Amino acid sequence: MKVLKCVLFFCILINVKCLATNLSSDFGSVTSVTKTQSGCNIQTTKGFVAISFYSTEVLRIRMTLDKPTSDFSYAVILQPSETKFTLVDDARQIAITSDSAKVIVQKNPLRISIYNSNGKLLVADDALLGTQVWNDEITTYKKMHSDEKYIGLGEKTGPLNKRGYSFTNWNTDDFAYTTEADPLYKTIPFYIGIHDSVCYGLFLDNSYKSNFNFGGSTDERMMSFTVESGEMNYYILCGDNIERVIKNYTQLTGTMPMPPLWSLGYQQCRWSYYPDKEVLTVARTFRDKKIPCDVIYNDIDYMDKYRIFTFSKEKFPEPGNYADSLNSMGFKLAVIVDPGIAIADDYAVHKDGLTKSVYVKYPTGDLYIGNVWPGRCNFPDFTLPMARQWWGANFKTLTQAGVRGFWNDMNEPAAWGQNIPNQIIFDYDGNKTTLKQARNVYGMQMSRATFEGIRKILPNERIFNLTRATYAGGQRYSAVWTGDNDASDDHMMMSSRMIQSLNLSGFSFAGADIGGFANEPSKELFIRWLSMAVYTIF
Repeated sequence: MKVLKCVLFFCILINVKCLATNLSSDFGSVTSVTKTQSGCNIQTTKGFVAISFYSTEVLRIRMTLDKPTSDFSYAVILQPSETKFTLVDDARQIAITSDSAKVIVQKNPLRISIYNSNGKLLVADDALLGTQVWNDEITTYKKMHSDEKYIGLGEKTGPLNKRGYSFTNWNTDDFAYTTEADPLYKTIPFYIGIHDSVCYGLFLDNSYKSNFNFGGSTDERMMSFTVESGEMNYYILCGDNIERVIKNYTQLTGTMPMPPLWSLGYQQCRWSYYPDKEVLTVARTFRDKKIPCDVIYNDIDYMDKYRIFTFSKEKFPEPGNYADSLNSMGFKLAVIVDPGIAIADDYAVHKDGLTKSVYVKYPTGDLYIGNVWPGRCNFPDFTLPMARQWWGANFKTLTQAGVRGFWNDMNEPAAWGQNIPNQIIFDYDGNKTTLKQARNVYGMQMSRATFEGIRKILPNERIFNLTRATYAGGQRYSAVWTGDNDASDDHMMMSSRMIQSLNLSGFSFAGADIGGFANEPSKELFIRWLSMAVYTIF
């Protein structure tokens, strides 16, 4: 009987322990503080927090259960600067003050508040919840002011002010998406909060699936942001106005390079023009009718069996002469490029990729195979530096034919069925990981590979590069458009809000398919959309 009681007692203890690990908990209380060159490191009863000034107006908050051993970001290019600050540590709180911001860290329990130089509160942890950890998932809860508005987040549907809504960041191919669809093609986890005549920016730099809840399904006293895995790693960007906040954000993540002048004009694209004679007829019609146009696109039908870095021998037998003919009429030629590399014995590009081992694999070492336009395909690992170089070098086939615009598509990444296994391995520039962390940066790194490859091939030319999927900081490599929209009044109005949100999020070279991609617009809708689109840069 005693043995039985002991067994039951230990079973109860084990169950209680298992139950406890399934409940969320905060970061506990501060146990030690160490001043660093740019801020301080804080040890708590549950984890580790690092607070760093990147400039007087930009500070970083990094929260982990274990002290981090590596620090890598595809988005951030700014390094911490030598910022003058003071640190006062007493029994109740830590105060870290620069010329433009003040951070107050309450010690028991850990709660973080940030003020501007005038002592006005910008953003603060929710007093009850703070930052909560639940298995691999981490959520930070922030106080929501009664008049607070939230703008930004890049390519998101809904109103400009995101208050009352929640959004997920998980790059997704969504053909003819609805006006309430989420998630879409891009992950730009940066928003601007406005309240009490002050504003601030918050950038969550974590490429795992994440979520922002601006009171969409919670008590209106708080908003929150959640990461599925990895660190709770975010930046606060101070500034006296929205313009200053955006300037600080783009200093952190970069700005777009100067585009070629011709890319600022009207660009004609549809799915799909072929053969070459049809495209030339369209071009001549533009000129005959004196309709300004600077660029014409070719969609997937210019390729040989949809194989990237090829031209169809039947539809486009003389690509160089074809591009020259367009150029003589004042048109630049832009073409689509997709990441799926057709698996075929007679396809030299695929065989070269196999030789150089640039394709993503399962943990077993077997190549991932997905079906897209060419059929069965392998996919380059654009988080592998060698794969980016390999991809970029292949553009000589296109540039030698006279192509000057490059349209990166299907790079969420997309495959038929929309369910690429998360177990696929990615290099992540030496930080081996899976699709769970790499998915949201895949399109960004593809457009980077395209941009860097073209820059090597055409070093004396400005580059026009366009992408459907990307991540924060992707503005350094490409322009963006809002994907496969619909021919409707609702989409016309929504496109304006989406483009403004992209502009607020660092992507100044942004636009939409005028008239809609799916279905056909009425003449009246197309005219209205054109008249509105002249106010967008792309």
